[in-house]
Amino acid sequence: MRTAPDLRRLLGLAGWLTAAVVAVSAATSGLPAAPGDRVVTVVLTVVGVALWCLALLPRVTDVRMLTVAMLGTGIAGAVLDLVHPSGPGFVLAYMALSGIGLGLPRRLAVPAAVVVAAAAAGAEAATSDHPLSAALTLLAGAGALFLATLFAGASRDAHAQAQALLAQQAATRAAREEAAVLAERGRLARELHDVLAHTLSGLAVQLEGARLLAERTGADPRLAEQVANAQRLARDGMVSAKRAVATLRGEELPGPAQLPALIEQTRLAGLPVTLTVSGEPRPLPGESGLAVYRAVQEALTNAAKYAGRGATAAVTLTWTDTSLMAEVVDVGGNRVAAGLPSGGYGLAGLAERAALLGGRLDAGPTPDGWRVALTMPIPGDAADAAAPRPQEAFS
Repeated sequence: MRTAPDLRRLLGLAGWLTAAVVAVSAATSGLPAAPGDRVVTVVLTVVGVALWCLALLPRVTDVRMLTVAMLGTGIAGAVLDLVHPSGPGFVLAYMALSGIGLGLPRRLAVPAAVVVAAAAAGAEAATSDHPLSAALTLLAGAGALFLATLFAGASRDAHAQAQALLAQQAATRAAREEAAVLAERGRLARELHDVLAHTLSGLAVQLEGARLLAERTGADPRLAEQVANAQRLARDGMVSAKRAVATLRGEELPGPAQLPALIEQTRLAGLPVTLTVSGEPRPLPGESGLAVYRAVQEALTNAAKYAGRGATAAVTLTWTDTSLMAEVVDVGGNRVAAGLPSGGYGLAGLAERAALLGGRLDAGPTPDGWRVALTMPIPGDAADAAAPRPQEAFS
């Protein structure tokens, strides 16, 4: 099934071919004997074909200009038929009628077609041995052609209107779906704020009270230190919860630019961490940047929980023209002594997220600790890559 642009191109091609046929026919049909008639024939042919070609130009969309061009083509054809009966004058009149039916609104098409058909019928009657029969024959053919093109134009306009309505409905549906997603994100953000942030705030207050009590009662200093670390983790959890709420509300997603702050928080929590950046940083899509941030965050959290005392971690960001590799390696410590259970879902979720975005996550033990490496592709269009879009707040 051909689309409307395909049909328009075919009609335009047919129009140009018709103009070429008229020009060739005028050149080969023989000119009148009288010099004045020859000049008039050449001028009328040139004017008629030129006006028709003007109407075919895609940039000519003004209705008044199209009306003048079509009327000029039709009247030039009628006069040419009167001056040179054996020439292509009647073809120019038919061309004008088809263009009027296809290209002009009905309020202008009908009177313009009447003028062209009357002029062509008059010229045909004046040059025929049977004036009435010739005029009626031309009017019948012209009327049938005009009505056919008029209905074709109406059908084309109806098709274009239907396509516009379908596009409008699709845009409306997309807007409704986006509004529903935003509303759900807002609801989740409120729930997170009311439940998680308030709970962590209460936990931080309780831990502060426990720390003060441990100091006043002369408890083991290691207990006070552990309580202080737990309080610091609660505060970090509140920061992460606020960031998650902001993400759900459509604010900018965390990415590689926020990693220094994350590493500083990890240092304050008691895990020595170094950051090394090589290559020139480049823009990343919001989802890819979030995947990098979450991978480093998960790796550092696991190192703090499972590596045990004395462990250190190194974060390395390697930028190339086509990818970013984020590597986190922890060494030292005593994982067996740490003895904390692992749910095993954090890295699996990160690997799934990376695969959906075209990246790859590698994680596994090393002779001295544990290694997590995430490789994310960098799109070639930096402008598109720099535009963040909302995504899940949690891995």
